[in-house]
Amino acid sequence: MSLADAAAPLAPAPPKKDVLARVRGVVARELRPLAARIDAEGLYPSHVLKQLGAVGAFAQHHEGFGESAAIDLGRAIQAMSAVAEVCLSTAFCAWCQDAFGWYLQNSENAGLRARLQADAASGAILGGTGLSNPMKALSGIEPMKLKGERVTGGYRVDGVLPWVSNLETGHYFAFCFDAGSEAIIAIARLGFDGVESRKGAKFIALDGTATRAVGFKNAFVPDSMLLSEALPRFARSIKPGFLLLQTGMAAGLVRNCAQLMRELPTRMREVNAYLPIGPGALEEKLGELEGEILTLAAAPFENDADYLRRVLSARLEGSRLALEATQALMLHAGASAYLRNSVYSRRLRESYFVAIVTPATKHLLKDLSTGSDA
Repeated sequence: MSLADAAAPLAPAPPKKDVLARVRGVVARELRPLAARIDAEGLYPSHVLKQLGAVGAFAQHHEGFGESAAIDLGRAIQAMSAVAEVCLSTAFCAWCQDAFGWYLQNSENAGLRARLQADAASGAILGGTGLSNPMKALSGIEPMKLKGERVTGGYRVDGVLPWVSNLETGHYFAFCFDAGSEAIIAIARLGFDGVESRKGAKFIALDGTATRAVGFKNAFVPDSMLLSEALPRFARSIKPGFLLLQTGMAAGLVRNCAQLMRELPTRMREVNAYLPIGPGALEEKLGELEGEILTLAAAPFENDADYLRRVLSARLEGSRLALEATQALMLHAGASAYLRNSVYSRRLRESYFVAIVTPATKHLLKDLSTGSDA
C-alpha cells in the first residue's frame, strides 16, 4: 500500500436502511411474486414472515427491541401497511404476530415475557391471536368458548376455538378461558399439552393465513404461561394497540388501490376521471386517517374514554375506507376487474375481511353506541 493510499480518506459507509425500507425490500423480493399463489392456492408464506421478522417488522412496538428504545406502535403499523400494499393475507399474519407480541409486551407475567418476547419480536417464533371470542364476550356478543378448572400448578382447559390464525404446529397463540370467578388469558402452543388442530374452513379470501380451529382436551396450562389472571384489566391495557395495529391492513390496501388506479392505461384514466372517487380523493382521505392513527398510536396506554372512542372510530373508518377504495377500483378497472384471479377482484375480496375481522363493523358500532371500555 502506498503512502498516498494510506492517507486517502475512507469512503463513507452506506447509510443504514430504516425498518420501512427493509420491509419494503422483503415485500418486493419475496412477497410480491407469491401474492397471486397465496390468494389462489392458500399458500401460507411462513418464510416471508420469518424474513419480515428478521428485518424488524415485528419489533417496533416491543420496548427495547425496535429501532428506538421506546415502544413505537406507529412504526409497527407502518411496517404492516407496507405488507398490506401487496398482500392482505400476509399483512393479517403480520398483525397476528404483532398482536401476539403486544400481549407479551403487556403481560403481567415477567417470566413469560422474558422467555418469549425477544423471539416474538424477531420472528424467530411465530404466534397467533385467539382473542376473537373473548373480545366478543367482553362486549356481550357471545359467551366464552373455553372453560378452565384450577389444579396444582395451573389450569385444565376444555373447549374449541373456531378461528385462530398464523398457526401451525409448534406456533404459540394467546387464548382466554372462563375459570369461574375470573376469566384468564394465557399462551399455549399448538400440538402441546392437549392443544390440537381441528379441520378449518375454506375462505373466499385470506385462505393463506394458516387459520384453523383449535381444540383443548383436558389441556394443562401451567401458571408460567399465564399472561394475566384478570382478563378485563388486561384487555383494557391492550385494546388500543390491538385495534390500532389492525389499521395497518386497511391503510396499505387503500394506498395500493390508488396506485393501481394510476397504473391503468391512459385512455381508461381519461374516462375514469368522470367517476366520483379517484386516486387523489382516496389518498387525501387516507392521509387524514393515517394522521389520526399515528397521533393515537403515540399514546397507546391512554385510558381516557374520549381517546378510546377515537381509537374505535379510526378502526371503523379504516374498514369503511377499504371498502370504498376497492369498490371504486373495480369500477376504474372495468371488465378486467371481473376476470378470475385479477388483482382488482382480489383486493375487493380482501377488503371485506378488514370489515368483518374481530372487531367487525357491527361490533365497533355497538361499542361506540354503548360506550364499552372493555
